Amino acid sequence: MRSLYLAVGLMCAVAPAVMAQATAEAPKPLYRDPVFDGAADASIVYDTPNAQWKMFYTNRRASLKFPDPKDVRWVHGTPIGIATSTDGLTWRYGGQAAIPQSCTGETLWAPEVFKDGDTWHMWLTVVPGVFANWNHPRQIVHLTSSDLKTWDCGETLDLGDKVIDASVIKIGDSYRMWFKDERKGSRLLAADSKDLKTWVRNDTPVVDIAAEGPKVFRFKGHYWMVADAWKGLIALSSDDATDWTLQPDRLLEQPGTQPTDTNKGQHPDIVVGTGKDGVERAFIYYFVHQHSEPQAKTDPYWNQRTVIQVAEVKYADGKLTVDRNAAVDARLYPPK
Repeated sequence: MRSLYLAVGLMCAVAPAVMAQATAEAPKPLYRDPVFDGAADASIVYDTPNAQWKMFYTNRRASLKFPDPKDVRWVHGTPIGIATSTDGLTWRYGGQAAIPQSCTGETLWAPEVFKDGDTWHMWLTVVPGVFANWNHPRQIVHLTSSDLKTWDCGETLDLGDKVIDASVIKIGDSYRMWFKDERKGSRLLAADSKDLKTWVRNDTPVVDIAAEGPKVFRFKGHYWMVADAWKGLIALSSDDATDWTLQPDRLLEQPGTQPTDTNKGQHPDIVVGTGKDGVERAFIYYFVHQHSEPQAKTDPYWNQRTVIQVAEVKYADGKLTVDRNAAVDARLYPPK
């Protein structure tokens, strides 16, 4: 009987640890927008005063149904949604970002959120209206905030009239932005700035491939860029963030095997950090269209819906890989 009590006691002691380990696995999907079911283009940052992670995302109006299947008004009229999490695993809807319309417009895409000193910066792709096709101007607009809640108007960047999807990093005492220019064959270009306000554009494409949604980051001693080429994500490496080498294998090109993750991964964000073990890890957050889900068999509009997924980025032999089907402990810890 004493042995039985010991066994039961041991099970009770171990159970919480086992449960904690089990709940550390990221769910699929990681996040689904409860308003329009069209979360896409995530940008994730840590809000230190509130001890939580914030995801800003394009809130596509995916649940709308227009008679013409080519009508893309559902991708216009889009606000910027917010989701919050204390651990990187459980995300809760946090409303819409307070973006002033006076310097932006009705259609907001692809937020890029970046902190420099005590100031938060956001670059938004702005389309001046709600349209049924893709043939309208788009520009990148800069905003600033002290608290990630209230945003103030900055500049409309002089980079072109059909440019989208900014990604910004600091290099030394200056800054570099990458973006897509649809008038240059949808190539990815770069621009440099000393003050995050005035940008000097470089007209040489990063790579001779059409792509969008670039994300540039440091990982394992190198600069990396991942971008959405609509047939998986291209990945490039660099030692100076100027000259880039394209790796042969794309990321998230093949559909996943788990429900809600059965299409190519698109428009990524990357969070690089260290866990409690001190090991540097990188997580990729990508959106997935729901073309292949059971609901799409009876609802021809279901393919408009998109969800956010997460997977771990691994580095080996000079290249990046992502196994989207692997269980991943995607807990996020406050940056040090």
